[in-house]
Amino acid sequence: MSEAIALKKNRKFVGIREFANNYTNYLTFVVLFVVLGILTKGGSIQGSSLQNLVIAETVRGFASLGVGMIIITWGIDLSIGYVVCLTASIAASFAQNPAYSAAMYPGIAFPLIIPILAAVGAGLLFGIFNGVLVAYGNLPAFIATLGTMSIARGLQLIYTHAKVVGSVRDEFKHISQGFIGPIPNLLIYLVIAAVIVGIILNHTRFGMNLYAIGGNKEAARVAGINVGVTLVAVYAFAGALYGIAGALQASRLGLANSLTANGMELDAIAAVTVGGVSQTGGVGTMGGMIVGVFIMGIINYGMTYLGINSYYQLLVKGFIIIGAVYLDMRKHSRES
Repeated sequence: MSEAIALKKNRKFVGIREFANNYTNYLTFVVLFVVLGILTKGGSIQGSSLQNLVIAETVRGFASLGVGMIIITWGIDLSIGYVVCLTASIAASFAQNPAYSAAMYPGIAFPLIIPILAAVGAGLLFGIFNGVLVAYGNLPAFIATLGTMSIARGLQLIYTHAKVVGSVRDEFKHISQGFIGPIPNLLIYLVIAAVIVGIILNHTRFGMNLYAIGGNKEAARVAGINVGVTLVAVYAFAGALYGIAGALQASRLGLANSLTANGMELDAIAAVTVGGVSQTGGVGTMGGMIVGVFIMGIINYGMTYLGINSYYQLLVKGFIIIGAVYLDMRKHSRES
């Protein structure tokens, strides 16, 4: 009888451990949310505070979804920050008030769709370029995207002459700054993008191919997957998401400059890593990516709310990335 009880308790313990192991990122989010609420005596989890948190992290969410899909293929993208910076500047330049004395296209009031299409198009081109370098140029993704990061930076400075692109029209700002009831427009956009990415990863052959390539590129090629085309496609899709992020960032801020989205590649890669996307490829979910974004958001927002110096925040963020990758490597080494 005692053995049966012990066996039952052991199975229960194993079940709890498996649950905690499978949903670590979700449990981490809940714990951090509760701890932040306690430390701030509920001030940080009120309606307005949560709105600010969501608005601040939504643009990073688009970048995270893009790089998360790339990391599933055992790739990386370091160009995110400056591609978003460039696309934000392009979007802002086409959305400026035509009467603005320093407008880049004075006297022309472009339809609102033009800034968005221009930003997405620029991001898409960078994504295709990254994908071609990785898939057909056989460059390590780290090196290829490090190079395109510098190219995007240079193009942004050339295009804007290192000046602030400001005075965007109110109707363009409303795209990101508007609300539907208490819900920010930005959250609605992110939910739509997340659903699309979730469908791609879980219900399409393309998504299955991404996991197969991340698991074993040569085995995927032997299985008949066109690895080159798939890699170009995923980098292109990610680039389009960066373009959307850039347009939304310009709309949210009402301007763009050379510091826009500075360091976003660090935030996005950290978020998806914390969210369970394995740096060894082949593992990751859309839900994990989004939860990772808001885990990092709670950490950033919490430290700011508590008045922690921004220099120390960078230290914390760096240690989080190192710790998340270390735990991920240990977890998958045990599984293998």
